Amino acid sequence: MQQSLIHYGIHFGLPLIVAIVFYKSYWLKAYGIMILGMLIDLDHLLANPIFDPNRCSINFHPLHSYFAIAMYLVLLIPKKTRLIGLGLVIHIIADIADCGLM
Repeated sequence: MQQSLIHYGIHFGLPLIVAIVFYKSYWLKAYGIMILGMLIDLDHLLANPIFDPNRCSINFHPLHSYFAIAMYLVLLIPKKTRLIGLGLVIHIIADIADCGLM
């Protein structure tokens, strides 16, 4: 229970905090874009079983690979892709926290 609270707190809470603090004038749009970072979980559909509560996503699923994470970090650099990069990096932070709590 506590693990999922932390995991989903990071997934939904951290983007909200970032949006409100750094993107005040359009925080809702910024929040929505960052939340779209959860779409990378579609790569879980490639795994068998699709969901395993004891599996760490980092470097297991293709969109959670070290290479993909490096690309997400690169997205933080240009202003045009920064919100997408933030959403993806925050997603990875949530998954890393999840792995650490296993």
